[in-house]
Amino acid sequence: MWLEDSSGKTLHSKLLNTLTADIKEGRLTPGSMLPGSRVLAEQLGVNRKTVQQVYEELEAQGWLVTRSRSGTFVSEILPEQGLSTSDHYLVNSTDRTKSASELVEILYQEARGSYNDIPIMNDGTPDSRLIPYELLARTYRRVCVDLSRQSKLGYGDPKGSIELRKSIAKMLSGDRFMNCSAEQVCVVRGSQMGIYLASRILDPGKGAIVMEDLCYLPARAAFESNGFKVLKCRLDDKGLDIEHLREILAEHSVAAIYVTPHHQYPTTVCMHMSRRLVLLELSKTYKFAVLEDDYDHEFHYETNPIPPLASLPNSENVVHIGSMSKVFAPGLRLGYMAADAQFIERAAQEIVLIDRQGNAVSELVLSNLMESGEVRRHIRKTRKEYEARRNFAAEEFVRFFGDKVSFKLPTGGMAIWVNISKLVNGKVLEQLPGKDSTLSTAYNDDQIIPTHLRFGFGALSKAEITQSVEQLSKALLVSE
Repeated sequence: MWLEDSSGKTLHSKLLNTLTADIKEGRLTPGSMLPGSRVLAEQLGVNRKTVQQVYEELEAQGWLVTRSRSGTFVSEILPEQGLSTSDHYLVNSTDRTKSASELVEILYQEARGSYNDIPIMNDGTPDSRLIPYELLARTYRRVCVDLSRQSKLGYGDPKGSIELRKSIAKMLSGDRFMNCSAEQVCVVRGSQMGIYLASRILDPGKGAIVMEDLCYLPARAAFESNGFKVLKCRLDDKGLDIEHLREILAEHSVAAIYVTPHHQYPTTVCMHMSRRLVLLELSKTYKFAVLEDDYDHEFHYETNPIPPLASLPNSENVVHIGSMSKVFAPGLRLGYMAADAQFIERAAQEIVLIDRQGNAVSELVLSNLMESGEVRRHIRKTRKEYEARRNFAAEEFVRFFGDKVSFKLPTGGMAIWVNISKLVNGKVLEQLPGKDSTLSTAYNDDQIIPTHLRFGFGALSKAEITQSVEQLSKALLVSE
């Protein structure tokens, strides 16, 4: 089998189309056994995860079956058997849609995992068990009753409810020192939607988008899907490498730079204040936008959080993107963008095309909770819990690994960036046991040998942290 001449733009689609065609043409007969995912990946020179996802997709379509402890086989009863000629056309016609990128396909398969009993990766998610469900339920009921009495459950402002935008503007002004009004805030369905909207508004013809060397892949996928070339800028222990950024700006036209300065994703490093100020000066000199993803500002443990880029001098080009998902739960799906009024107006115009408006009930519920002080009280309570879990996770890594691993205790967030290079010692590791650790190779296409792992402690109790770290130690210390 080879993929060079196969139809499709990505390795995923090429392999999918090749296997499907071979089954249809009889080269792979019903009941025949396929190579294991590891073997086939090595033969084709592709990532094993790509092969696994193709096998899973073909199984869902009915072309393959997996038998426990036996392997993967071509289905005895193929999905096309018994179809009429016209139905064959409907099944086989593939020219009506454009292909997604390989990265988008991977992210989509991971997102579907929760519906297929596949563990979702925990790389710093909050603990849904800490959600104040009773408080949420009472507030939802009260808001729904009030809205129905006032007949206000119709369409509203695409920017989001004015009540929530005022509450967010007050929070950003009071807690993050941003000079922000409600007209400079747009409510979105989480930070990912804010990132996507920002890249829709920016013009790909005016340059590339710069991202940190190790980065948030869904953001990269959003930028690439909107026509941008992504350039990588190096990182060090003080965050974004400003000198490398200067080199990039001297050689390339740049439309924007995407950064996670508060707790860099995935390394957890906090960008040094001096670099923040230089970055903002460069944004004005070279006229590029700064997309600031402030995804977990509330959870900072050591001292008061460093003010966001949007609160500093020369921040006119900053688009501040945040989320309330980590405060309560990802399922709440509420985030926000804060920028100049013209940029927010363009965001609202894009929202009209895809969403019209968000969830008015949830927006008013959150506004109620913010105005009553419940959100602030909940953050104070959970911040102490997450800090205790961070400290305990650090102690467990020392207890199980000793000096074979190293890490810098993060000042905030819900994950620890652990150096495992001594244990890996140049060996290729494809995956780790469990769902609480992610290899550094997952955040950079060019890295083959992992050097670090990101361990998410936020969603775990102390007993679960011990169990997860112990499981890691058994896998890594054995392979040493």
